[in-house]
Amino acid sequence: MNAAADGAEPPNSAPILFPRHRWLRHITYALVSLAALGLSLSGMDEMMSEYELGVFQALLASFAQGVALVLALRRPVPAWSLSLTATAFTALTARAAMDPLPTVDSLPAMTPGPDWPWSTTEVIVQAAVLLLVALRVPTRKALAALAATALTTFVVQGLVGAQHYSSTGMVAVAVCAVAVLIGTALRGRSEARTQLVEQVTITAEERNRRTLLEERSRIARELHDVVAHHMSVISIQAQVAPLLVENPSEELKENLDGIRQNALEALAELRRVLGVLRSENPEYPDDPYALAAAPGTGAAPDAPQPTLDRLDALIENTRAAGLDVRGDVRGEVRPLAPGVELSAYRIVQEALSNALRHAPGSTVAVEVAHDPDGLRLIVTNSRPQQAAPPSPGAGHGLLGMRERAAMLGGHLTATRTFQGGFAVVAFLPRDGVALPDGPHGPHGPHGPDSPDGSDSPDGSDAPDRPAAPATSASAAPEIIFPTGDDTP
Repeated sequence: MNAAADGAEPPNSAPILFPRHRWLRHITYALVSLAALGLSLSGMDEMMSEYELGVFQALLASFAQGVALVLALRRPVPAWSLSLTATAFTALTARAAMDPLPTVDSLPAMTPGPDWPWSTTEVIVQAAVLLLVALRVPTRKALAALAATALTTFVVQGLVGAQHYSSTGMVAVAVCAVAVLIGTALRGRSEARTQLVEQVTITAEERNRRTLLEERSRIARELHDVVAHHMSVISIQAQVAPLLVENPSEELKENLDGIRQNALEALAELRRVLGVLRSENPEYPDDPYALAAAPGTGAAPDAPQPTLDRLDALIENTRAAGLDVRGDVRGEVRPLAPGVELSAYRIVQEALSNALRHAPGSTVAVEVAHDPDGLRLIVTNSRPQQAAPPSPGAGHGLLGMRERAAMLGGHLTATRTFQGGFAVVAFLPRDGVALPDGPHGPHGPHGPDSPDGSDSPDGSDAPDRPAAPATSASAAPEIIFPTGDDTP
């Protein structure tokens, strides 16, 4: 009789027919409890009058059905087992009152016997419980419960048997079969509706993803047709320019060659960005920015992304452009997540680029400190020696650096110094996961929420606000942007 016991759903899941609102469910439970009480009292009277059971036996049998009805609201399979067991026990107990055979003389005067083996109350409760079973468990297990009910009825009535009774076995099995059929149909309808909602949601998400990919492809086309074209022209002109001058000096050749190399590197970086925009954003566990292309697509180049190993070349390149740059690496070098390496390089690159544009003639110090829990970057510059030319940039440099740091659970501040320079101070967790509150956590001394982290919404800082306390002599000056796109 426990054929469907292993198919019971968790007790916290509500049947399909029950309302979702808690107060409506409470009303439903109250009404079912009242109905169970009424059926228990009616069944008790029926068993005492027709089955001639004692008060205790009738009370136990009838209230077992009431308990099964209430229990079915939360655990229908155990409730079905309780109802069927109580019915079989009651039928076998009442069989003794039906055993005496009537005499031949009394046959014409015989009256119909009691309903057996199912009483009216038992049929109602068993059908209600099987309805809830069909709503809560898979169809095959609901049919197994119905088959167990029919088999129990056949054994009690057909094999054990009794005399002088009105058979209710066929009626009970038929009513229970109808209840299972209704429950199965309602369950199938609910599952179909759920699948339809899921399909609509998936379709909407796919439509949004397709729209995003189309927009990214459009941006990639614009970058390729405009920016890449101009960078190619710059590279060609820098290569051709020495041929247009009679006896060009070595200094001119070096500068033009530097312009050409920078243009070629910019083209290579642009191709990587275009590969990212044109890819479908594959998920790589070691690549938080999804910069690797899907295998076989050929969208992104195979060249590795820049890391801190190329920091010396970046500093040398900036030094060749006219800035006095000093680099310093401190602490024990520890392995870092690829995303942290890439972001650290990009932050230093952007800081040096801003210093080159907005603080010409300044002295720049780049400090990379490997702490036990992460990487600390400090890029500082002294006061510029001459006025910076206007910059046509859009002012997204500082914002991009902050976003890179925040994406990895770190933080970045950009503040003026007392000496008239500017500083970019960043901390990146070693694994790219935000650290708990502490010296380098979200609320540490250099965190964005600290008094020293003067990050205004537009990326500006008050001129009289002091910089964050420096940890070394090289951290005293910092990067200044008096005018241009990244002016704080």
